[in-house]
Amino acid sequence: MIAHILTQNGKSVSWNREGSNQIEGVTTLVLSSCTLGGRVKSDILLIESDERFARYTFKYIKPTHYVITNLYRDQLTRNGHPEWVFDALKDSIYPETQLILNADDPLVSLFGWGKENVVWFGADKLSTDTEALESVYNDGAYCPHCKSPMTYSTHHYNHIGHYSCPSCGYHRHNTQYTVTAVDLDNGIAELDGKYRISLALKSLYNIYNILAAYTVASIVGVDGQKIAADMSDYVMKNGRVITFELGKRKGTLLTSKHENSISYDQSLRVATQCKDGCDVMIIVDAVSRKYFTSDVSWLWDIDFEMLKSENIHEIILSGTYCNDLAVRFGYTDIPAEKIKIIGDIGEAADHLNSDRSEYIYVITCFSDKQKFLAKVKVNGE
Repeated sequence: MIAHILTQNGKSVSWNREGSNQIEGVTTLVLSSCTLGGRVKSDILLIESDERFARYTFKYIKPTHYVITNLYRDQLTRNGHPEWVFDALKDSIYPETQLILNADDPLVSLFGWGKENVVWFGADKLSTDTEALESVYNDGAYCPHCKSPMTYSTHHYNHIGHYSCPSCGYHRHNTQYTVTAVDLDNGIAELDGKYRISLALKSLYNIYNILAAYTVASIVGVDGQKIAADMSDYVMKNGRVITFELGKRKGTLLTSKHENSISYDQSLRVATQCKDGCDVMIIVDAVSRKYFTSDVSWLWDIDFEMLKSENIHEIILSGTYCNDLAVRFGYTDIPAEKIKIIGDIGEAADHLNSDRSEYIYVITCFSDKQKFLAKVKVNGE
């Protein structure tokens, strides 16, 4: 998103568009963007770094600006707990670097504790907020600074919201760049009370990505109205959101990272907002593309309970771990007759290929998405 806005507004940008965000990928990016004398040819070197490798990458390349969006439970067998990832990241931050932080994430905000050179972005209280936490677990229960119980005045989703600690005074910072209103039904977000953006994906989760990109582009000097125009109806080309046709039916595949429950929660929320009714297919066939693990404990962190909604007509559980999904769904209050277990992904696609007209949402990971897309007509191909 950042690269899109900056290039649209006359900046030359070198960035790791393939997503290769560890040492080898970043090294390749830098070398391919340099002259033989070692001078970067573009105006801006934009690097996405893996959290765990940032301490090594930025040992040699010290960023002028450093964006940190969120820290969620992610890949338990690899990353442990979010606080472990925090410890890995903090070693990559230098005093001369300007931090650009999500004020609504209490753990991310801790990177700015006691620092002056910080730019904060976040969301005002929104119409979609809840007073009480609506999540299977609460990673905002305790203050990341003093470990005392923390309170919230509003929750955007999960532990993201407006928080404060009665014990040490740790609290959400005021923001310089802000989502001031959101209408997910109509797909509209308002930034800083004056810029309206049409959302290609009606999800609050995605609005934070837009807000982070808006913040960076504003700091670089791009006009806010131009940013809003460039971001309206912007569709990422990285395969995270793919529309398709299956027979007479239409649908969207939402790529939700396996082992990341908040990613799944936000995709499920998109499905629940389909007012005309829809079917939902969940595929867990391979937990990871890079390493073998049969650990599916992360399924219990996902708020599948939200699918107990009248607009959700049928739920298909598919893939190698369909029975693990079934056990998890057995602990929800979703009527059993709504749930079908079809392990083979091709058979599940055939089941959905019917004369019914309901929209289809397929929720899965990068490692599994092509197994479904091979059975359908992908729009634009």
